Amino acid sequence: MTAINGKPLIEHSLDLAASSSMSEIVVVVGHKADGIMSNYRDNYKGKPLKYVFQPERKGLVHAIECAQKAIGKEDFMLMLGDELMKNPRHAEMIKKYDEEKPFGICGIMKVKDLNLIRKNYSVFYAKENIIGALVEKPERPINNIMGTGNCIFKNEIFSYIPQTPINPKRGEKELPSLIQCAINAGKLVKAFPVCSSYINVNFRDDIREAERRFH
Repeated sequence: MTAINGKPLIEHSLDLAASSSMSEIVVVVGHKADGIMSNYRDNYKGKPLKYVFQPERKGLVHAIECAQKAIGKEDFMLMLGDELMKNPRHAEMIKKYDEEKPFGICGIMKVKDLNLIRKNYSVFYAKENIIGALVEKPERPINNIMGTGNCIFKNEIFSYIPQTPINPKRGEKELPSLIQCAINAGKLVKAFPVCSSYINVNFRDDIREAERRFH
């Protein structure tokens, strides 16, 4: 709910979801859940809203797992409430998923500042944008391809959560590790350039940078 130029951060993601072909929006809440739920209630710009409570702050994969019952048997797009993007291409990303029917698509972008990748994850892909490997928060990125939290998955992704290893440093399961489990099992996951500019808002400096770049 932190405001970026007068607009709550989460609304940037909600706007993208509401303008897409998705049938409903599932919001995973935890810290200050009441404020989010009372503000948006059960509908956002015509799209029904469901809420799922994450009882412990155990990371993104755990949040996905918490949402499994609400998602049911549907395929879904993952979006993070702390990401801002310029020139987002979510509609094109969904269209590509519908046409090519891969197991998943990861939204990526090419960056000049490799420090951004150190705070997110690296993506390695070859011909036809087929992803071979992902690395969470690499100390020394060897390319300029950064993964984002905007991904589309087949519902079967839930079956790979139990075998996803726990990151020993963070004590939680990481999104790149979950996707890598599916890739290692032979599933086709592709990369898609989802935006032209991106920022992940975690600290006060990020808020100032976001207000400067996204106005």
